[in-house]
Amino acid sequence: MWVKSSHSDGNSGNCIEWAPAYAHTGAVPVRDSKDPHGPTLRFTPAGWAAFATAVRDGALG
Repeated sequence: MWVKSSHSDGNSGNCIEWAPAYAHTGAVPVRDSKDPHGPTLRFTPAGWAAFATAVRDGALG
């Protein structure tokens, strides 16, 4: 099951989804919700947490 980011907008803008059900496998898949058959990034659970924190804190740009 894919979960859309709570920060994604509904106007065809920046939208990501992640699949928390896979976190126990050591890989958290992340994809562009507008291209569900496109490429998927895979993060470790710690890497995903660090990435999400950096985005939330505005540290990435």
